[in-house]
Amino acid sequence: MVKSNKNMNYVFAAFLMLSMTFMASCSKNNGPTYGRRTAGSPGKISAATGADFNFDQEDTTQFTVVKLKDPVVGPKLKYIQGGRAVLGTQEQDVMAFRDNAERTVTIASFYMDETEVTNLDYKEFLFNMRSRTSADSVKRLEPREDVWTESLSYNDVYSTYYFRHPGFNFYPVAGVTWEQANAYCDWRTIYVNEIYREKEGLDSTMSKNLLIERGVVLPSYRLPNEAEWEYAAKAMIGTQYLDENQENGRIYPWDGRGVRNPYDVKRKGRQGDMLANFKRGRGDYAGIAGGVSNDGDIIPANVYEYPPNDFGLYNMSGNMNEWVEDVYRPLSYQDFEDLNPLRRDGTNDNEEAYRTTLIDDNYRVYKGGSWRDVAYWLSPGTRRFMHQDSATNHIGFRCAMISVGADDM
Repeated sequence: MVKSNKNMNYVFAAFLMLSMTFMASCSKNNGPTYGRRTAGSPGKISAATGADFNFDQEDTTQFTVVKLKDPVVGPKLKYIQGGRAVLGTQEQDVMAFRDNAERTVTIASFYMDETEVTNLDYKEFLFNMRSRTSADSVKRLEPREDVWTESLSYNDVYSTYYFRHPGFNFYPVAGVTWEQANAYCDWRTIYVNEIYREKEGLDSTMSKNLLIERGVVLPSYRLPNEAEWEYAAKAMIGTQYLDENQENGRIYPWDGRGVRNPYDVKRKGRQGDMLANFKRGRGDYAGIAGGVSNDGDIIPANVYEYPPNDFGLYNMSGNMNEWVEDVYRPLSYQDFEDLNPLRRDGTNDNEEAYRTTLIDDNYRVYKGGSWRDVAYWLSPGTRRFMHQDSATNHIGFRCAMISVGADDM
């Protein structure tokens, strides 16, 4: 009986060896096997044709494959991983606007500036534009300094110094219209891509399509749309659990449901501090002088002054309101698509229905609350609007950029 078992083992071993030889032979006859391909690891042979890949980008006689070593990310941008989100007002609508009811949408991954665009950023823009356009055009791009002037207050010092004095270099730019913000985004796209092209040693005459094919051109800088902005501000990743349940919503972009820091964790020794720069009440912009826990900022503050949210974004509530891309309509929340929602015009919510000159395609949404707003407007779900040619001392902006391709380089 033992001898029979040994014979069976020999037969099984011989069969296994024959099977492996046959499989190897088939593999050789049918070509190589292929694993998962990525932009950073495309392999050496085409999985579709079996032809050898050419990686020499200067050889235009053959089909060329670009191997991306690292994803190209613009300066100052933070990655915002997309996903499902419940957008809309999550506290009592005390203003009775009823223009942002809760709804579930999905937002694609994108990038956003970690801070508002600063005075220094905008000065660089104006300086560079002087070599690209006429003096009159540059003059039209300058921020309006008279936004600080009031008939019954003395803010003249800010009109003179806020934008120009180096002490305010890292304060958010003010007095910029929606159209000026878009001009800045267009310039930044061109200028940053010129720098990348120089670093890569590429011919300056190469078309945009060729640059895209080589993976060395960034997508356009632009204003975030309202859904992106609100999603990034809430940063609900900080409340995420393994089973995708989010048991607690967020009124503000930070943990807790108040405007003071409830913990002694993220900012050691700063428990009870204000988490945003805002107006605490009528005539109270900063609290009492000398108070340890008062914000102390009477006007806009340094863009890095307050702690970032869970996406690493600073001042998504308070400091400055921010322009977004969307045209304003009260009923956008019920008309939007549920994937990457954006309102470009008055589709499904015609301006004639409102019988007012304040509702047309030239009025844009702004979000976030500012140094001169009360706490109600700090909630990311609140929304207001202003004409795209208007400028104030409490509206600034930051740039966004879509995320192109996979992150598995």
